[in-house]
Amino acid sequence: MQVTRLRNVRIVDGIHASSKPTDLYIVDQTLARNVPAETKINHDYDLQDHVVMAGGIDIHTHIGGGKVNLARLLWPDRKARSSDEKPWLGPLSAPVPSTWETGQRYLQMGYTTCFEPAMLAANARQSHIEMRDTPWLDTGGYVVLGNDRMLLNMIAQRSGQDAINDYVAWMVASSAAMAIKVVNAGGIDAFKYNQRQLNVDEAHPELPVTPRDILWSLATAAEELGLAHPLHVHCSNLGTPGNIVSTLATLDAIEGRRIHLTHAQYHCYGNQGPHGFSSEASKLADRVNSSSHLSIDVGQVLFGQTITLSADTMHQFANRKLASPRKQIFQDLECQAGCGLLPFRYQEGQYVHGLQWAIGLELFLRIQDPTRVFLTTDHPNGGPFTGYPHLIRLLMDYDFRMSIFDRLHPDVQKTSSLPSLKREYRLDEIAAMTRLGPARALGLQSRGNLNPGSLADVVVYRNDTNAETMFSSPVMVFRKGRMVLKEGVFLEDCNKTVLVSDFQARQEALEWGNRPANAQRWQKQYGYSPWLTAIDPEEFADEGLSVEHAHWHD
Repeated sequence: MQVTRLRNVRIVDGIHASSKPTDLYIVDQTLARNVPAETKINHDYDLQDHVVMAGGIDIHTHIGGGKVNLARLLWPDRKARSSDEKPWLGPLSAPVPSTWETGQRYLQMGYTTCFEPAMLAANARQSHIEMRDTPWLDTGGYVVLGNDRMLLNMIAQRSGQDAINDYVAWMVASSAAMAIKVVNAGGIDAFKYNQRQLNVDEAHPELPVTPRDILWSLATAAEELGLAHPLHVHCSNLGTPGNIVSTLATLDAIEGRRIHLTHAQYHCYGNQGPHGFSSEASKLADRVNSSSHLSIDVGQVLFGQTITLSADTMHQFANRKLASPRKQIFQDLECQAGCGLLPFRYQEGQYVHGLQWAIGLELFLRIQDPTRVFLTTDHPNGGPFTGYPHLIRLLMDYDFRMSIFDRLHPDVQKTSSLPSLKREYRLDEIAAMTRLGPARALGLQSRGNLNPGSLADVVVYRNDTNAETMFSSPVMVFRKGRMVLKEGVFLEDCNKTVLVSDFQARQEALEWGNRPANAQRWQKQYGYSPWLTAIDPEEFADEGLSVEHAHWHD
């Protein structure tokens, strides 16, 4: 038995921040607050004036899969103009860095668990392989549904919810997924028929299906199957002025079922103001505050050069002329989803970009429960994940926030309500939104907290009045009880874990692909056997990976 004692630390677990120094013990791979007096202490660290948190959890970051690799090919290195250089961009060699650099940079901020939010079933094995090659991070993925032709046909033909549940269970189980992700429900498929917009109650141009039908069917499947994470939704009309209407309609469509809205900053726009573009963050924040079944991640915009990548071909095509520099990729993927990639540069002096920056911060500051609003930039779409320490400082320091706000377009300064929001996040609230909240939303009971018996993913930060400095450079990071980073020096790698959703029908779900009628329909639709891309769980063990199952808890 290996025992490490962290003495005189201030424990911040997302529920509260301890006011007095205390001791925390790491016993092999788990945590304890006390050990018997006779216990041998193998490693002992006096950490006066240090803060201890659980390992960070990024609920939505593009780190593996087809789009990510295309982004690396589209822009393999970053030659930014001097005006684009930002402290949080400098460390990255490219807008979408290599797997090695991704794992390294996440660990250097104290993050230990990350989720790829757009894993195509046809590409799931490659996505998992790529995430396996991302060192130090435990990973999982969300399988993209809602534009796959088999599902659309089932809904159009009124096959019934039981049949849809069976199909969804197969897709989740065969791709070793953590959750269901829906991107612009029906809109990616409709784009193939020259449709340029699809509202929540607008019929698909070819099939008698609306986005409302798709959202309801998938949210119901997630509930009835007992998936740990609720339906993870990229709404219709992303980035469009006035899209708050379709965002609220999306929430209505699932009729009180659990739902998570992703990169919500892009979904709460009005069409008022001097440029026909305004903030409706207060409406979405009010809905979150009054709905216990709803959580969001923000997708904060950070100024500087990045690259946008999305399965939402419709939206990316609409923005193609805004690409900077002018290069782009659009692709149809296996009749299951789409893909669009555009380089993009967010500028402080540009009205829309400045308002997007302010809208994201509004959401953070208006939503009362930090366990239901999560810190993301939708990496790399709103900006790189390496901007998280900078973003944390924006939330914790009103004066710093206003120092940047004062540089924005004059019309943003005239119309935004951000100056009136003087809330400053506390350390326990930062821990809640980056650790405890995401763990709860994902059904990961042993992560995101420092309770006795929890996994010993532990981060030690030196207390600092400058939150950006503090969260940029942890003093120590422990992974599963072993120190892997100390004062910026990497000591060793760690055993990696694949995180998947456990649900009652998982074993039965894999039988779906063996049924002749299902295999025949799949073969006819996609041109190959359903088992060609399906993942056998034993593959992870063969690769030296462990598997952790997430469970839905009411």
